[in-house]
Amino acid sequence: MDPRIGVYICHCGLNIAQTVDVKKVGEYVKNLKNVVVVRDYPYMCSDPGQELIKNDIKEYSLTNVIVAACSPTMHEQTFRRACSTAGLNPYLMQMVNIREHCSWVTDDVEKATEKAKLLISAAVNRVVYHEPLEKLQIPIEQSALIIGGGIAGIEAALKIANSGKKVYLVEKSPSIGGRMAQLEKTFPTLDCASCILTPKMVEVASNPNIILLTYSEVKEVSGFPGNYTVKIVKKPRYIDENKCIGCGICATKCPVKVPDEFNLGLDYRKAVYIPFPQAVPRKYTIDREHCLFFTKGVCRVCERFCPSKAVNFEQQPEEIVIKVGVVILATGYDIFDPSVIKSYGYGRYKNVYTGLEVERILSASGPTKGKPVLRDGRVPKTIAIVHCVGSRDERYNSYCSKICCMYAMKLAHLLKERIPDSTIYEFYIDIRAAGKGYEEFYRRVQEEGVIFIRGKVSEIYEKEDGKLLVTFEDTLLGVVQTIEVDMVILATGIVPRSDAKDLVRKFGICSSADGFFMEKHPKLAPVSTVNRGVFIAGACQGPKDIPESVAQAAAAASEAMVLLSQSTLEVEPIIAEVQQEKCSGCRICVSVCPYGATIYDSEKNATRVEKALCQGCGTCVAACPSGARVMKQNGFTDRQILAELEGILIPLKPRIKIEVTSTG
Repeated sequence: MDPRIGVYICHCGLNIAQTVDVKKVGEYVKNLKNVVVVRDYPYMCSDPGQELIKNDIKEYSLTNVIVAACSPTMHEQTFRRACSTAGLNPYLMQMVNIREHCSWVTDDVEKATEKAKLLISAAVNRVVYHEPLEKLQIPIEQSALIIGGGIAGIEAALKIANSGKKVYLVEKSPSIGGRMAQLEKTFPTLDCASCILTPKMVEVASNPNIILLTYSEVKEVSGFPGNYTVKIVKKPRYIDENKCIGCGICATKCPVKVPDEFNLGLDYRKAVYIPFPQAVPRKYTIDREHCLFFTKGVCRVCERFCPSKAVNFEQQPEEIVIKVGVVILATGYDIFDPSVIKSYGYGRYKNVYTGLEVERILSASGPTKGKPVLRDGRVPKTIAIVHCVGSRDERYNSYCSKICCMYAMKLAHLLKERIPDSTIYEFYIDIRAAGKGYEEFYRRVQEEGVIFIRGKVSEIYEKEDGKLLVTFEDTLLGVVQTIEVDMVILATGIVPRSDAKDLVRKFGICSSADGFFMEKHPKLAPVSTVNRGVFIAGACQGPKDIPESVAQAAAAASEAMVLLSQSTLEVEPIIAEVQQEKCSGCRICVSVCPYGATIYDSEKNATRVEKALCQGCGTCVAACPSGARVMKQNGFTDRQILAELEGILIPLKPRIKIEVTSTG
C-alpha cells in the first residue's frame, strides 16, 4: 500500500502564525509526494483540532500523520493518543517543531516560513520509513526503598507503608531522626521538636510494612525503573539487636569517653552508646574506632555486665540484597563549616558557636541540660547572632539557605526566654520570613527586645578576658562600628551531603551546580528525577524548612505510589539494538552508555541492550566502530535520518553552490 500522509499545521494562536505564513506553508506541502490532505487550525492540540486528525485518518485512510506545531515535549503524547483513538499506530505519527525552531527564533517572516517548509518536507520524507511499534511492558516490584531516615524519609515511608506497600528505610546512622532530632524547638510555633518527631519515629519502627535498616548504606544499584536490585551493607554494631534490651548498663560500665557527635562535640559519650535518649531503634552500638578491645585487645567490660548477652565482638558487615520498584532519596543536608571564614574565628575562639551547637545547648537532653552557659561556665549577657554565614556569599555559596533567618530569630527568642536580662543583636543582610506565620514571628521577636542591625559582620576578635569584639558595617546608618559581646552565634547555611555525588552516580540522576539533587522540572516535576523510578524529597533537593520537607516527602510518596499501583510499567520502544553478527565485542558502547543499558555477554563476545534501561539517546550508535548498533525502527535509523536530510537538501539544491578547491 502506498503511503498516504496527512499534514496538520498549527497556528498556536499567534505564537506560530505571527511569524510563519501558515497558508503558504500549506500550499507548499500539498505538492509533496504522498501527501493526501493538508489542514491548518488555530489550536491543533484542542479537541476540535484533534477531531480533524481523527476524522481524516478514517476518511482518507491515512497511513501516516505529521503535526507541525510546538515542541514534542509539550504535545507529542496528545497527538499520539489522537492517532491511536482513530485506529492508527501512534508511532506512525511525526511531530515537527515550527514554534521553538522557527517562529520563536526570528522576526523574519520569509525566513521562518521557508524553514517551516523544509522541516515539514524532511518529515514527509522520513515518516514513510516509520514502522508500527508497541510499548514494552515491564513488571513492577511492589516495594519501595527510601534512603535517609530524617523527617522527610520518615514521612515518605509512612505514606507508602500505610498504603499497603512494603518499604525498606535505610539510614546510615544508628538511629533514625536526622537533623530534626537535634533541634530544641521548631519555628514559628515553638513546638518541642522531639515531642512531634518521636511519635513518628516509633510509628516507623512498629509499622509491619516497614523494614528498618539503620547503621546501613547502599553499596550498589542495578536494574531499571520498576525493577531495581539494591545491595545494602549493614555495618556491625557488635551488639545483637535481637538480644539488646536498651538497658544502658554497657554504657554505664564502659571506661572510654569520646566527643559526642550528636551534641557536636560539646560533651562526651561512651564508646558503647545510643545517639540520643529517644533513639529508634533503642539499640546500643560499639564504636570500633575507640573501643579498647578493638584498639588494644583489652577490657570487654560491656560483655561481662550485659544482662542479655547481646555483646558480640565477632559480628561482621552483612550484605543485604533487595528488589524494589521505586526509590526515594531523602538524605538531607550538611551544615556549612564556618571555620573556613577565618575572620569569624570559629574553632579558634571558644565562645563562637554555630546555631546547631546552641540548639544542643538549649536542649533538655543536651550537654548542659538546657542551661544557656558558655564553655567557661559563664551565662552570656550580650549575644551577637550573625546571619548568612556561608550563604548568599559568592566566596562560598551564592544561594539562600532559606531557614537561617528564622532559626536565628528562634534562638534569640529562646535565649531571651532563659536569660531575660540579656541583650541580643541580630546582624542581617535582609530578613527572609516568607512562610506561614513567619513574618508574625519576626515581629514577635522584635517586640521582645531583640536588636536587629542591618549590616554585614566583617571581623570578630577575642579579648584576653574571653569576651568578643564584633566589627560590622551598619548599612542603614552608613557607619562601621564595634561592639563587645559574651557570645557569638553563627547562623550557618545548608550545604549538600558529602556523599551526594556518590548517590548521583549510583542512581543515575543529576545534581545542580551547587551539588543538590536536581529535579526533572522545577515547576511541573519537582520531586521526580531524570531516572523515572527515582524521586527526591526534603533538603537533599535544596534548602527547605520542616513543613516544606514533609510536604515534598508526601508528594514523592504519591508519585512513587503511581508507579507501585500498576502491575507493569510501559517503556518507550524507541531504543537501541545490536546486530550481533556485526558486533566485535569491543565494548566501547558499554563505556559510553549513560544509563547502564548495555550489557556485555562474554560467551557470545557481543553486547546486548537491556530494553527497560535504554532511553534511546543514540550515544552507543554514534560510538560503535563496526556499525553493529542501530536505533530501533522509527527511532533514528540511518535510513530515516538520510531521508530527512534529503527532504531538506533536495528543495535547496538549486540554491546550493559547491566550490572545489585544489590542494595540490
